[in-house]
Amino acid sequence: MSVPVRRLDPVSEQQPDAFDEIVDAQTDRDPDLAVIEAGSRTLRTQAGVPQSDAVPARPADPEVDKALREVETDLATRWGETKLEPSVSRITALMDVLGEPQRAYPSIHITGTNGKTSTARMIEALLGAFELRTGRYTSPHVQSITERISLDGAPIEAERFVETYDDIKPYVEMVDASQEFRLSFFEVLTGMAYAAFADAPVDAAVVEVGMGGSWDATNVIDATVAVVTPIDLDHTDRLGSTPAEIAAEKAGIIKEGATVILAQQPVDAAQVMLKKAVEVDATVAREGMEFGVVSREVAVGGQLLTLRGLGGEYDQIFLPLYGAHQAHNAAVALAAVEAFFGVGAEQARVLDVDTIRKAFASVASPGRLEVVRRSPTVVLDAAHNPAGARASADGITESFGFSRLIGVVGTSADKDVRGLLEAFEPIFAEVVVTQNSTPRAMDADELAALAVEVFGDERVVVEPRLDDALEAAITLAEEESEFAGAGVLVTGSVITVGEARLLLGRG
Repeated sequence: MSVPVRRLDPVSEQQPDAFDEIVDAQTDRDPDLAVIEAGSRTLRTQAGVPQSDAVPARPADPEVDKALREVETDLATRWGETKLEPSVSRITALMDVLGEPQRAYPSIHITGTNGKTSTARMIEALLGAFELRTGRYTSPHVQSITERISLDGAPIEAERFVETYDDIKPYVEMVDASQEFRLSFFEVLTGMAYAAFADAPVDAAVVEVGMGGSWDATNVIDATVAVVTPIDLDHTDRLGSTPAEIAAEKAGIIKEGATVILAQQPVDAAQVMLKKAVEVDATVAREGMEFGVVSREVAVGGQLLTLRGLGGEYDQIFLPLYGAHQAHNAAVALAAVEAFFGVGAEQARVLDVDTIRKAFASVASPGRLEVVRRSPTVVLDAAHNPAGARASADGITESFGFSRLIGVVGTSADKDVRGLLEAFEPIFAEVVVTQNSTPRAMDADELAALAVEVFGDERVVVEPRLDDALEAAITLAEEESEFAGAGVLVTGSVITVGEARLLLGRG
C-alpha cells in the first residue's frame, strides 16, 4: 500500500497548540512499525559495487609509509581530540586563508550520539549510486588515519593524504602564529578534508561532527541538510548532563533555511531541536511521522527492510548490517538523501527504488557488529556508551543466536563504563576485561573491579594485553565444542575494536 505524500512544512508554521503533540511523538515509535523477527531472505544479487573494506593497511611503498608516519607524528604534537577549547575561531581562520574550500560544494552535516558514522556511510552510498562524486569525513578511525577522509566511497590514498597535508601546512602554521592556541589535531584534519573535497572536486560532502555541534570544527559549513541521529548521554563533562543540554549544543549545526532530518529522540532533546528549527526557519522531518521503518525481517547476512521515505515507500531493501538500530539509521539516511534532492518539499515523488536497493546492499560499516572470524564466530562492535551497548546487545541477540557468548571489553576511562557493562551483562556468559594501547584506556584491573560488581567473580577474567584477552575468549568459546554455537564479542571502544581487527588479521 502506498503512503500518502507529505509536504515538509517549516516548524515555524505549526500552531502553538500542536507543538506538544509533535514533541510527544518523538519517543514512542509507531506501533505499526513492527519488527518481524523471522525469515532468511537475501537480496545480495541486487547489490551494487560493495563499499571498500574502508580500513586500509599501511602503504606498501616504504617511502610513502615513511611520509605518512611523519605526518602522523607531526599531527600527534597537537592537542588531541579529548582536549578542547570550545571555539570555531581557529578553523574559521584556516578556512579564510585557504579560500573557503568548504563552500565549494553542498553538504549534509550529521550530529547525534550514536549511529553517525554508519549513517554517513549509508548517505555516501546513496549519493554515489545516483552518480554524484562524494566526499565523506568521519571520526574516529578504526585503524588508519586515512579512513577519516573518503572520496567516492573509498579512503583517501596515503599519497594524497600526505600531499593534502603538505599543501595546507604553510597555512596551518600561519594560523597557529596568529591565534592564542595552535590548531588542534581534529581542526587540522577537518581543514584537510575540506581542502581535499574542493580539490577533487566533489559534488556533495557528507560530514560527521567530531563532538557536539555549535563549536565543533566541522561547523564552518552551511549544510543544506542537517541530520540528528539519536541523542543520549555521552561526553557529559563537555556537552551537558541531560539529553536537553546535549541537544542544545548539537542543534548548532542547524542553519537558516536548512532541512533537518530528526531521528527518534528523548522528549527533552526533541523539544530543543524543534525550537532551534523554529528560530532559524528550518524544515523538519521526524522519524515515525514523515519517514520511518515500516517493517524489518532478519535475513542472511543482514536484514530486509521496507522504509517509508519523504516521497513514498521503498520495499525489498536488503541492508547487510545487523540490528534494529541500523534499520533506523537507514531510514534516516534515506530521508536525508531525499531532502538533499528536494523530495518531499519541492517534489512529490520517490527516488528510483532499484538504485536505492543497490546502494543499501553495498553498504559496509567496519567495527559495527562486524564478523571477522568463524569457528568460533568473533564479532567486533565499537559500542562505547550504554545506549550503543544496548543497541548492540539487542542486535547480536536477534541476528546471531549464540548458545554462549564471551565478551572482550576494553574501554576508555572517561566513559560510563558501569552502564556499558550493565547493558551487556544479560548476554555475556563470561567477560574478559582488557585494555587498549592508548593513554585514555581504563586500567584492566580497575575495569575488572567494576566488572566483578556487575557480573560476579565467577564470570570475569582479566587479561591486560589485548592479544591475550582475545586468545582467552576464543578458548572459552571453544570449550563449548566446535559445533555448539558459542561466539565472542569484542567491544567497549573504537580503539579496542581497531586493535583487535589488526590482531585478527583484518588489517
